[in-house]
Amino acid sequence: MRKFFARYKTFAIVLAVLSVIIVFCIYSLLKPEEKLPVFQPDMVNAELVDSTVQYVRKYHRIADFELVNQNGDTITEEFYDNKIYIADFFFTTCLTICPVMTDHMIKIQEEIKNDPEVLLLSHTVFPVSDSVPVLKEYALEKGVLDEKWNLVTGDKKQIYDLARKSYLATKSTGDGGKYDMIHTENFVLVDKKKRIRGFYDGTKPEAIEDLLHDLEVLKTEYN
Repeated sequence: MRKFFARYKTFAIVLAVLSVIIVFCIYSLLKPEEKLPVFQPDMVNAELVDSTVQYVRKYHRIADFELVNQNGDTITEEFYDNKIYIADFFFTTCLTICPVMTDHMIKIQEEIKNDPEVLLLSHTVFPVSDSVPVLKEYALEKGVLDEKWNLVTGDKKQIYDLARKSYLATKSTGDGGKYDMIHTENFVLVDKKKRIRGFYDGTKPEAIEDLLHDLEVLKTEYN
């Protein structure tokens, strides 16, 4: 009996290895690789999208921009070249959803602080009040890491156009004028090609978990 097992030991080992490989291949075929959609304006609730881009079906990208961050540095789209980033819209004196959103963004910052691929971008929707010094004070209070997270202010119309025409993130309507105001809970996941890959309710902990999961899925596209 011992001779029998000795004779077929190598065969048994090879057969076991082949069985594992075959099972893995079958599992891989039956479970397709997870991949995030690329959102186009016509895929999003029309209430969230500016009328000028509502029917765009392909090639949508975040538009170029030029804003100023909490340190007074000019931030353009080039800062986010070849980076994944998460964007939102807030204002420092907001007492409703913004504090919750900021706390959740702080959680995300903690998760990505050592990840060179991922950055954060928060746009104030009240730039007349949220000056550079105000944003800096807010950043210090919240523990914002300058190298990971830009809080930006600037031209109101540019910011509102970004929210409505690029990030497809707000239901409000208006022309960016004096009495125009947007307020959205959306966090937007943007890939390295400046394409939208996900929307998440920044007030809900479970949505933040979904975002962090999708972030890992997105990163596999570049590995």
